[in-house]
Amino acid sequence: MPSFAGRRNLGPHKNDFSMKLWDKGADINKHIEKFTVGRDRELDLLLAPYDVLGSLAHITMLQKVGLLNPGEYNMLAAELKLIYMDIRKGNFIIDEGTEDVHSQIEFLLTKKLGETGKKIHSARSRNDQVLVDLKLFTRAKILNLVDGISSLFSTLIDLSSKNKDVLMPGYTHLQVAMPSSFGLWFGAYAESLVDDLALLNAVYHIVNQNPLGSAAGYGSSFPIDRQMTTDLLGFDSLNYNVVYAQMGRGKIERMVSFALGNVSLTLSKLAYDCCLFMSQNFGFIELPDDFTTGSSIMPHKKNPDVFELLRAKCNKIASLTNETSFISNNLPSGYFRDYQILKESFLEAFDSLSDCLAIANYTLCKIKVNNQLVEDDKYRNMFSVEEVNRKVLQGVPFREAYRQVGEIISNGNFNPEKTISHTHEGSIGNLCNEKIINKFNDVLSCFNRERVEQAENDLLK
Repeated sequence: MPSFAGRRNLGPHKNDFSMKLWDKGADINKHIEKFTVGRDRELDLLLAPYDVLGSLAHITMLQKVGLLNPGEYNMLAAELKLIYMDIRKGNFIIDEGTEDVHSQIEFLLTKKLGETGKKIHSARSRNDQVLVDLKLFTRAKILNLVDGISSLFSTLIDLSSKNKDVLMPGYTHLQVAMPSSFGLWFGAYAESLVDDLALLNAVYHIVNQNPLGSAAGYGSSFPIDRQMTTDLLGFDSLNYNVVYAQMGRGKIERMVSFALGNVSLTLSKLAYDCCLFMSQNFGFIELPDDFTTGSSIMPHKKNPDVFELLRAKCNKIASLTNETSFISNNLPSGYFRDYQILKESFLEAFDSLSDCLAIANYTLCKIKVNNQLVEDDKYRNMFSVEEVNRKVLQGVPFREAYRQVGEIISNGNFNPEKTISHTHEGSIGNLCNEKIINKFNDVLSCFNRERVEQAENDLLK
């Protein structure tokens, strides 16, 4: 997202247009105003380009149904595209005293076009306006996350394939259990991302439904064409029932937060593994010195701060589901100002997760694995199951083979054969990485990115 440090220089404001779309002429108490506006001016900058896109679709429809004449439409469309360019260049702010992005854009249009600018709000409410902004924003941010997940997935698959023959201990209860491999370990997180992507795809299509035209939640007496704005904005379909369209506020944030949380929990678990495996007691992996930090008093320390902070940031993202649930779950149908608070965490979670995906990918590319791990004598007993299985293949009943090997271990006479032959799907000798890649690509193809990009380009051309 561009910086919003600049502003479009349109001169001093006049008093001939309200800076609040709901203003009927009475001043609001300044303390109440400060409390109720909150961080809207700051956070709405993130929604600004999507407010313009929604408005372009809306006025195109208004012209079709006769609420705007061609001249009015052309003036509004041209000015909205200029505002969009200002936003993308960083030359847009929401002025002090202006409540939100909707008011700011309508003010700019009215200042430039007079009474024509005021016509942009016909047949819609701030309620469906902010809903469509949030959906367009969320749709774009999900697609951005898909790119980050794809990059990390590719890195994990590459690491899995390169280290497919490097054995490592597998653990249960944090006790050495059975032979695993770095190929299995990296590949496990790659396949975890497949399921995370599938959940993200599901909420993407739930998000990608058009609420515009639901107005304040009860529709409009104007003869609007909701299918037209659906097509213009590249939505999959409509939220048909206007009451349900408004009920989606809070529900959308909760479902998307859950999907983001699943991606973040995969990263958090991976980060925890890396912290554990980098410790001297494990020594499974290491990072270059410049990827670690030291201690103020212990000169030997190489701390995995990057993985610790990655774990904490991801756990914070995962907690967003609870926050959205507590704010929205106990509300009846209809719009309430409570929903404003959701923006404070929800909008910023996407960039936070995107940063986590990027740093995880960047750091994993520098990991060095210990390819001599299983030579350490402390791991010898993890081959016991292999020995039991060999005896079973020779005709010894499993329980008897288990007893015999257990007795040898107890006597301290276990000298394992360390040759591993696991050939079934998804095992040490048969990682099925190509199958995992195919699953990932199948999910990836379900995002209708091209349709969305084409719709937005057509609106702006």
